[in-house]
Amino acid sequence: MAIKFQYNKTSLGELGKQLKMRQKALPTIKSKESALRSEVKRAKDTARDYRTRMEALASEYDYMAALWGEFDQSLVRVADVSLSEQKIAGVRIPVLESVQFDEKEYDLFSSPVWYADGVELLKRLAKLGIEYEVYNRKMTLLDYARRKTTQKVNLYEKGQIPGYEDAIRKIKRFMEDEENLSKSAQKIVKTRQAQAEAMEEPNA
Repeated sequence: MAIKFQYNKTSLGELGKQLKMRQKALPTIKSKESALRSEVKRAKDTARDYRTRMEALASEYDYMAALWGEFDQSLVRVADVSLSEQKIAGVRIPVLESVQFDEKEYDLFSSPVWYADGVELLKRLAKLGIEYEVYNRKMTLLDYARRKTTQKVNLYEKGQIPGYEDAIRKIKRFMEDEENLSKSAQKIVKTRQAQAEAMEEPNA
């Protein structure tokens, strides 16, 4: 990565500060990336588990509905979903607190005996679906943060840190060359002065 700089001590000092800051920050960013990678995997595995359980429960419901006849799905609906927030590696993610349901009253005497089981099954199915969506959202947010953190690690490791090191080397080399030239010039001047003085002495 090309770093803008000037060939002087001020620029050298500023580049040195920027380099140290990035070298100091890099281990922390790498640690965050590792933590996020682990959390993404955990969220992905949990979401997959919820989906599997949801599909199994949906199959159970389909079988029950086919076996016992028509079931009124409007008997139960999601009334409210309570969410809170949690911070993981600096990322705000949703946490499911509770799911509230509204249930229609139905005649226990005229309705099939399995209606109560059907209502409970629908509630479990709805809650699993919501849990799956929450974990899916959690996975998306964490993965986005993980990708941004990986980009920063790569920017520091492969771009900025080598760029600052290269710029510092160039300035140091330039300043050393300038110092050597200055010393050489001073030596030449002294030599010429000595020669001039030596030539003047016989005439004195």
